[in-house]
Amino acid sequence: MRRHLFLFACTLLHLAASTASAAGIVERTFYVKSLTVSRQVITAVNGSLPGPTIHVQEGDTLIVHVFNKSPYSLMDLTKSLNVQFTIVKQEGTLWWHAHVSFLRSSVYGALTIRPRHRHSYPFPKPYREIPIILEMYELNVLQGKTYLLRIINAALNRQLFYKIANHVMTVVAIDASYVEPYVTDFVVTGPGQTVDVLLTADQPVGSYYMAARAYATAVVAGALVRFANTTTRGVIAYDGCPKPATPLMPALPAFNDTPMAHKFFTGLKGLVGGPFWDPVPLKVDHEMFVTIGLALEPCPTNTSCKGPKHSASMNNESFVEPTGLSLLQAFYYNVNGIYTTDFPAKPAIKFDYTNDDINNNPPNPMQFAPKSTKVTKLKFNTTVEIIFQNTNILGPESHPMHLHGFDFHILAQGFGNYNPATERKKFNLINPQKRNTVGVPVGGWAVIRFVANNPGVWLLHCHLDMHLPVGLATAFLVENGPTPETTLPPPPADLPQC
Repeated sequence: MRRHLFLFACTLLHLAASTASAAGIVERTFYVKSLTVSRQVITAVNGSLPGPTIHVQEGDTLIVHVFNKSPYSLMDLTKSLNVQFTIVKQEGTLWWHAHVSFLRSSVYGALTIRPRHRHSYPFPKPYREIPIILEMYELNVLQGKTYLLRIINAALNRQLFYKIANHVMTVVAIDASYVEPYVTDFVVTGPGQTVDVLLTADQPVGSYYMAARAYATAVVAGALVRFANTTTRGVIAYDGCPKPATPLMPALPAFNDTPMAHKFFTGLKGLVGGPFWDPVPLKVDHEMFVTIGLALEPCPTNTSCKGPKHSASMNNESFVEPTGLSLLQAFYYNVNGIYTTDFPAKPAIKFDYTNDDINNNPPNPMQFAPKSTKVTKLKFNTTVEIIFQNTNILGPESHPMHLHGFDFHILAQGFGNYNPATERKKFNLINPQKRNTVGVPVGGWAVIRFVANNPGVWLLHCHLDMHLPVGLATAFLVENGPTPETTLPPPPADLPQC
């Protein structure tokens, strides 16, 4: 069971971790305060960008003390917020970050998990382990040595291609779940996704760029949405390389190379029999077909509204975060009026989801999504299957869908409208990858399955930062299990009031 941060109304940090028997205690203190970078004042943690990397072993108890010294009212902190977890995830990389929109661009860092004492990786131990948050960075390497690169996409609104000149990588984990070794010369990551790769320094002594640039898919009214078409770079410098040396630049995929992105995302397979492998649950208790995408917010009646605002929705419901009281508090104390448990398990109207004609006149009624705080209530241990269906309402786009509190199996991904008669035959029920974020293909669909064995309230949302506040979200309310370990604990005594 994962300890909560009492999300939604009061959240500062989001970390993916769980409670179990402890092996050791790791204690860290975070000071959230202003930092001047290139004459620009930002909010950061402990005076650094990115924030500090937290290193733990599986089984450790992690205690984080958070002090708000920033000019922003983040949970109205007046004293230390103590957040305690016990790590039961396998070895791998996760990230911690602010869950307050614009602050996620600077309040973030890496959480790396190593195997517990007397346990080992399911691959040869690397010479060094290097957390890389996709920014300018220089890595000095020794020829012939193998390095474990822990790659984190901390971008707010951009999926990224990543490549290293003249080198190949072997992917060994994604979102802290092991995969079958997958050899590739490029990586694709969505916001918040992590990829662990082995890199062998097997090239001539020299200097090589590692580079990342946007994978951009958003189209509105037939035109590509503008984006920062820039390339962020780091350098891999071999020991003995003369300085200054001009690094070799890799040839990156085109920004709209969807076939390359799809090849990477679908090429990954779970490591069956590896540490923490969970077989796919075959019996589904709760099925959901969820359309995701942009929308319009209808004008309120009897107002001077000049036209609908841009919005986003899931099954034509545009999520509104509650104020004053978090969903988790309302759930724990059984407070009425904060949310309703009638989030639709399928869209109210079936239509040609990926056809551009849905934006022609007369407008499709599914373009207009009402605002609501609708969630889904689940019994403990319910197996949930979700078919995410992208829509072309306003325009197609790939959405990285992120689930708090759980990992899920990705059973299949494809393009066009999901057809159960043909697509179910493609489900991988043997060795699917496990993640906490899935990039639903542009103009396509993805199927995930998970067991709701973690009591509490868990947000499901698009990890493109601009899409969460406009409503591309919902939540799961998971009831208590039969034991003290599977029962939601009360709010901490030092929980700040919003």
